[in-house]
Amino acid sequence: MLISLTVGKVDAGVAVLLTEDKRLIEFPSILLPPSISSGSIVDITVSRNFASEAAAQNSFQALQSSILATYGQQSPSPPILRCRNATQTSVVLEWDPVSLATAELRTLSLYRDGSKAGNIPKPMEMTSTKISGLAVDTEYYFQLVLRTSAGTYSSEKLTVRTHKMTDLSGITVTPGIMAPPLRESLSGAVDRIGAKIAENVRIDTTHFVCMEGRGREWEKAVEMNIPVVRPEWVEGCEREGRIVGVRGYYLNADPKLRQVGQGVGFQSPQRQHQRGESRAEGPASSTTSVPNSQLPTRGPPDPLTAASANDLRGSNLPLPSSPSEGGSAAPPPPAKDTPREIHTSQTSPSQSTTSLPASTDGGSAPSHNLSTDQVDHPSSPKLKPVNQKNGVTSPKKEDNTSMVDVAL
Repeated sequence: MLISLTVGKVDAGVAVLLTEDKRLIEFPSILLPPSISSGSIVDITVSRNFASEAAAQNSFQALQSSILATYGQQSPSPPILRCRNATQTSVVLEWDPVSLATAELRTLSLYRDGSKAGNIPKPMEMTSTKISGLAVDTEYYFQLVLRTSAGTYSSEKLTVRTHKMTDLSGITVTPGIMAPPLRESLSGAVDRIGAKIAENVRIDTTHFVCMEGRGREWEKAVEMNIPVVRPEWVEGCEREGRIVGVRGYYLNADPKLRQVGQGVGFQSPQRQHQRGESRAEGPASSTTSVPNSQLPTRGPPDPLTAASANDLRGSNLPLPSSPSEGGSAAPPPPAKDTPREIHTSQTSPSQSTTSLPASTDGGSAPSHNLSTDQVDHPSSPKLKPVNQKNGVTSPKKEDNTSMVDVAL
């Protein structure tokens, strides 16, 4: 297409061209011949370049495909959280390396029971963490949250329960420097209690067992604040049937601090079962133990009291009350239908001794000596006991004793 235009004005950069119908067209002056001036007529041919247009279109489509393949096919993956090990008071969690695709990392955070526990340092390098200070035999749930420039991605909730004091499966022991026989004994004890052995110190190592504090692994354990104990600690756990404290099993600890036998508060399952049955039946009576040194002492027994007690075992009369019962008890009077002879030996105006020669059952019995304070009449059947030393007085021998027979 050929177009004729008249040059109206020529500037340094733009020339004004006029059409036949007096329309103005601004045209770059650099594209005009150098000898052009105002009033010159120029012919301009206009045509469409299809080849160049197709080439540009193809280049644009290739660029769009490259952008889609780079940024539109992949996205960050949600983290997958797992429990590596659990003990009575700690949990070790691990996850796969973080996949960001083409996004940029913002933060990687750990949540415990819905509350933020903290951010993971160096999230592109670290794939595990240890949570300490937990309660014994308690259930927790954890979640890992990944924040990127492409959005936020959360892991599934992981439920973990800490172990009981009697569950030793969470113990992971790393052995240090010790004699080969002692190491074999340690391996056997660890297997018997259900624990694990790790040759190198790891994040889930709970105890470092050795006899000497030196070596690369020992330094790593000290740096990670892992308890360094003697092999006797594992034997103590096996003996107690539960995890024991490490205070008495450090390398430089006093052996007297070790708990031998069942620890404080530890009870066997049978004992716990018996206590549960006793509580179900009713409250148990309490018994107070008194040392022998605090028990009251008794003086030597009265000879007359001892003799009277021995004599009364074969008769129908009750034994006299012991001093511990308090007060003096009078002997009961004999049956009304039983005739008895009472021999009274008067030793003083205020005292007399009464002798019962035989029992009424036909058997023979030794004489019984009972003390009375006074007899008003020889034929009086009622005798009052002397209120002296539990109702018994020691006999006194006198030459002028007179025997009086009184028939009841």
